[in-house]
Formats: sequence, structure tokens, C-alpha cells
Amino acid sequence: MAVAGIDFRIVRSQISMEMVLRLLRFVPLQRRGGQLRGPCPVHKPRSARSRSFSAHLEKNMYRCFHCGASGNQLDLWTQATGQPLYQAAIDLCEKLHRPVPWLSRR
Repeated sequence: MAVAGIDFRIVRSQISMEMVLRLLRFVPLQRRGGQLRGPCPVHKPRSARSRSFSAHLEKNMYRCFHCGASGNQLDLWTQATGQPLYQAAIDLCEKLHRPVPWLSRR
């Protein structure tokens, strides 16, 4: 059985970094405009006061200055949940009640 493809570009355009952070129950310790700082949801530091994680809401990008994780909102969900990209995209769409943007076969 062939596996259908997903248009990841559409997933990223319909789901924001803010939505992903909310699902991960991220609590920022610092906010400056559209930039949030706090504990990394990828490596989950022992200290709840850690500010090694930085997320830019307008750019839909993140970076952890401790573990080196970085990318867009879909990458964050993938890394934080430990799922492969394909499964993470489906999971994220389902959790946010969005249709999975399947690629049409030509």
C-alpha cells in the first residue's frame, strides 16, 4: 500500500508557533514583543527558570541555546513529541482539528 504525501508547506501556513506552544503547555518566563523565552520543550531542563529556549511568534521559528534544537513550528512539534515528521504533521493537524493537507495524485 502506498503512503499518501502531506503538503508540509500548508501545515506550516495554517498552524502557528503560538498554537504549537499552547499544545506543549509552554509557559514563557520572558516576553518581548513577539519573542518568548523560557524552558525548552525539547530537552526539558530540570530548572523551570531556564530561559535557553527562544521562540519568535511572527517568524514561526525557535531555537534552544542549550540543546541546539531549532526550526519552525512543525519541527518543534516533531522534536518535542519524538515523532517522525510525517506522523507529527498528522498528529498536529488532528490535535488542532485541522484537515491534513494531503498531496493530490496527478
